[in-house]
Amino acid sequence: MPFTLHQIEIPGLAQYSYVIASEGRAVIIDPIRDFDRYTEYLAEHSLTLTHILETHIHADFASGASGLAAATGAELALSAYDQGELYQYAMPHRPLHNGDRIDIGRLTIEALHTPGHTPEHLSFLLYDNDHSTTTPIAIFSGDFLFPGSLGRPDLLGEDAKIGLAHQLYKSLHERIAHLPDHLRIYPGHGAGSFCGASIGAQAHSTLGQERATTALYRLNEEDFVRHILDSVPAMPAYYPRMKQLNSAGAPSVATLPGNTALTPEQVHDLAQNQNAILLDLRPPEDFANAHIPGVISMGAGPSLSLWAGWLLDAKLLIVLIHNSGDDEPSRRSLVRVGLDNIAGYLAGGMHVWTAANLPTATISLLNPAQVQSGLDSANQPLLLDVRNPSEWNAGHIPNARHIMLGDLPHQLDTLPQDEPIITICQGGYRASLAASLLAKAGFPNIGTLEGGMNAWSLQPTTR
Repeated sequence: MPFTLHQIEIPGLAQYSYVIASEGRAVIIDPIRDFDRYTEYLAEHSLTLTHILETHIHADFASGASGLAAATGAELALSAYDQGELYQYAMPHRPLHNGDRIDIGRLTIEALHTPGHTPEHLSFLLYDNDHSTTTPIAIFSGDFLFPGSLGRPDLLGEDAKIGLAHQLYKSLHERIAHLPDHLRIYPGHGAGSFCGASIGAQAHSTLGQERATTALYRLNEEDFVRHILDSVPAMPAYYPRMKQLNSAGAPSVATLPGNTALTPEQVHDLAQNQNAILLDLRPPEDFANAHIPGVISMGAGPSLSLWAGWLLDAKLLIVLIHNSGDDEPSRRSLVRVGLDNIAGYLAGGMHVWTAANLPTATISLLNPAQVQSGLDSANQPLLLDVRNPSEWNAGHIPNARHIMLGDLPHQLDTLPQDEPIITICQGGYRASLAASLLAKAGFPNIGTLEGGMNAWSLQPTTR
């Protein structure tokens, strides 16, 4: 085989990056910030990295492009179409124009300007020169084309979104009109990303498959613009911060921050500091049973990057609380969204805190029968559903109130302090996070629906 193609996925962010190699040389497209996985792959396969490419200035994660270029000496090649735009690349780089080509062994990569998601957006066409130098075999489409969807055009705000939506339409119907149906699409994201609506679960597709099955391809321009703008998901609050970080060049994290063991006494002192936030990485059940007062429940795992980026202030010190002490994957999750200000972790985990007889708090964890019993009582609780609008619209508990989790910090003053509140999501993770935000804000009587709507839907009395 004349070349290899390695796709790397970051769960939670649903982000894809790519290592393409031929004859011992390699190019990487859209690297994530903790770039050791790329250098390890290159070393394992005896590859020399010659170029680092980005499809656009990313909004949902901190890019590793500038750090990887500094670490390897590879050429950083970025869009030339950022000039005069709101966000512009500030780091030294080779500007790529439409039609510019880069040779990698027996391969050629060609830049294709596909604006719409952002003004500067590039896609990259891949040519296998042993077969054809004029017909590409694949497109690395970034946030332009997704399986079943297209990139959202509203990242730059109200004033720019209509023009970008029209640009997206033209990219779809003019800039790639000449490309063949058999062309492989390798997108920048998969299902779960907020960079497009209803992105498909498959890791790649073909242009013919998308032309045949994705309704957006068949709309006229005005209907297309209306539909794409009406269907965009909620905008995570941290996206502008990522755009600023990535246009400047995210600092290297070759050494992950936060590898500092803190005693219970040090953590206790930090808990009193208004410039610090305690992040409880344990499962919702552990958080409910006993936690440090004032912590934010944000369990370790795929969802951490998204919600930490969305809800945490990047200027605050972060202290990590786990059952076992350090959690390196969680520190990686934080730096992937530009949260570098990690003071350290509670050495020995939560049981060390309780053994030191330091203060703890609890949150009521209620099963569906207990929630139903409360609804049948005189002192009815407020049911607060923090799921996404699509989940809410698909079915919810009668008389519940809907505030999407990302909006909750700005809606706290609309909630009653003198009533019990039960937070609800689909499975429990977001409800625990919401409950911790309420408790930190001083709400006195908070509970969560254990198992979320998944558990509620299984109760015969609730159908």
